[in-house]
Amino acid sequence: MHHLKVIAASLMVIGLAACGSQSETDTHSQLGKVIKNDKFTYANYDKVQMTHLDLDLDVNFDRKVLDGTARIEFEKLDPSAEELVLDAKDLSIESVKFLSAGNWADAEYSLSDDDDLMGQALVVKIPAGSQQILIDYETSPEAEGLQWLSPAQTAGKRHPYLFSQAQAINARTMAPVQDTPAVRITYEATLRTPPELLALMSADQDPYTPRDGEYSFEMPQPIPAYLLAIAVGDIEFKAINDHIGVYAEKYILDASAEEFSETPMMEDANAALYGPYRWGRYDLIVLPPSFPFGGMENPRLSFLTPTLVAGDKSLTNVVAHELAHSWSGNLVTNSSWRDSWLNEGFTSYVENRVMEALYGEGRANMEQALDMESLKAGIASAKSAELTHLKMPENLAHPDDAFTQVAYIKGANFLFFLEDRYGRDQFDPFLKQYFDTYAFKSVTTEDFLDYLQKHLGAKYPDKVSQKEIDAWVYGPGLPDTARQVKSSAFDNVSQLQAKWLSGEIKAKDIPTGNWSTHEWLHFLKTLPDNLSKPKMAELDKAFRLTGTKNAETAFAWYMQAIKTDYRAVMPQLRKFLMEVGRGKFIYRLYAALKDNGKETWAKNVYSQARNGYHPIAQRRIDAILEK
Repeated sequence: MHHLKVIAASLMVIGLAACGSQSETDTHSQLGKVIKNDKFTYANYDKVQMTHLDLDLDVNFDRKVLDGTARIEFEKLDPSAEELVLDAKDLSIESVKFLSAGNWADAEYSLSDDDDLMGQALVVKIPAGSQQILIDYETSPEAEGLQWLSPAQTAGKRHPYLFSQAQAINARTMAPVQDTPAVRITYEATLRTPPELLALMSADQDPYTPRDGEYSFEMPQPIPAYLLAIAVGDIEFKAINDHIGVYAEKYILDASAEEFSETPMMEDANAALYGPYRWGRYDLIVLPPSFPFGGMENPRLSFLTPTLVAGDKSLTNVVAHELAHSWSGNLVTNSSWRDSWLNEGFTSYVENRVMEALYGEGRANMEQALDMESLKAGIASAKSAELTHLKMPENLAHPDDAFTQVAYIKGANFLFFLEDRYGRDQFDPFLKQYFDTYAFKSVTTEDFLDYLQKHLGAKYPDKVSQKEIDAWVYGPGLPDTARQVKSSAFDNVSQLQAKWLSGEIKAKDIPTGNWSTHEWLHFLKTLPDNLSKPKMAELDKAFRLTGTKNAETAFAWYMQAIKTDYRAVMPQLRKFLMEVGRGKFIYRLYAALKDNGKETWAKNVYSQARNGYHPIAQRRIDAILEK
């Protein structure tokens, strides 16, 4: 299809191979003996590894496919290896060629039987001396990693929209790759689109590039495949400073830039703690409401839900989280999804440290306390005790099952425990050194624990015992050594709540004028499940909670309303479910509706809302309502 560009590029690579950049050499010469420990990939990355991907694709909105070529560079870790094994899911493979002596020739290849979760193994024979293959392919309209929105599903109503979500194992629905966090690649890409649309990727790009229907990208730092990202639509840009800005549809652009205007301060706080930002630009894109996550840490271009634009900067800890991934997750990456706490727990810890540095200990404590409430609820509802370990079990059924409050909040609290024992004077330099040592590498839980023992445990043997570490990492639930978080603001909220519940004061007399979103969440989440309907109505009348524009507060209120059968919320709850696609909210709302006798109503709403949800959300809610 589009071979001219990739053939020219491959010939250039041959000429430059002898004088490759130092960073590339360093990245791939440090691999040593690789042990395959990721069960969610077919890739033979212990024998042959991808090193670079070059995509040349047409974005076809009429057929809802990406169509073109993927040129893959690879290296043999095992000199005797004769095959390169890639992951592919819902891809139509039209041809595979290998490069030898400057010429492309047809390669032998095969596709395994299709698996619902993992897709297919694409096995390519690699003749001696060949280090590149060229795959002509197209994606499927049903690819789980891609959502194609019609003009009617966008705010502007004039143009279609495409965005991707590759984590955890959906990069293989976008391109044939070794879809494991254990393998890191550099990449470049050319996308052709309708000329009225702007294309973006998780790579180096000029925010002021003209809309001309052809866009080029380069990611010189090696990243795992799950950080490949694409967005195409009627998107505009607004700068925050010289290297940070916001992309969004026009209706929300100015509000987003204002909401996230403190992002440069977050970058400075991260850099002061853990070293410089290493990725060039850092931009944000506010996606359509169907985006199923709060944020996704795609390097150089974090994807965000519009539910964060609350108007008061109260939910920007999610931005702090995605930015923190530039150190923990993107820079140092878990090598398998069983080790997902190395990404999410570290990032949740860094996020909280940044929030404390910028907004004070009070806000950091409130966020820790809310997180601890969520963690305890998550542990109580876990399907098995093994799923409350930081190191996920070998029998993990789906990589998505690793992304729970355990990975995020128990992981962060393990680091809080270490910080408390060793002290910040020791722990902060240690963590900075850890990010430096493993920069642009993928690591296991055991790699971190060995590093911890070498650099802190051996120096301060009386601070932390091996038994305590094992209880955190390999034990169930929350260890009794967990930090006891106290928030004076929450204590005040609890006292006022108790007075209202006892009838000592009326709802309208609760002094909420200066409450933050965090205080409201604490108030709502700690209400008794059997609160009377008159009490619910009193709260609603006093504070107009039904229909509130703050998505976090609305979610907490609607969860309480479902449990107490406060039916006055139902029209606004329906509107919320029709307009919001963020999984954090909608998964639990549908589950609560089902568990509280409203399954028929929930299924009716879902039948109308489903087409507007992301494929990932559709799969999750299908499972909730079909159990």
